[in-house]
Parts: sequence; structure tokens; C-alpha cells
Amino acid sequence: MSEETVPQQGGTGQPKGLLQQMEELMAALNADLSALDADLQVGDVERRVVEEGQAG
Repeated sequence: MSEETVPQQGGTGQPKGLLQQMEELMAALNADLSALDADLQVGDVERRVVEEGQAG
């Protein structure tokens, strides 16, 4: 079972509230999207360098 479907336990042993779970998921999503954006930007720069090398 994936960790998204298993209720997470807080430090006090009580289940996390829905709002806290949503905030954590949104933070993780934002981090993933930021990493993807950085990877795409690096790939775009590398592609341009290759294209310039082939043209020149």
C-alpha cells in the first residue's frame, strides 16, 4: 500500500488532519514541479548548445 493511502501519524500519535495532509501534499508537489522545471531548463540549455555546435 502506498504511503499516500495510509493515514500518517503525527508526533503526538494522533492522525493528521485533512488540511495538514493537503498542505504536505501541496508542498511535495511544488518541490517536484520545481525540480522538474530546473531539469527542463538545463535540458533546454544543453539542447541549444548542441544545436549551435551543429550549426557552426
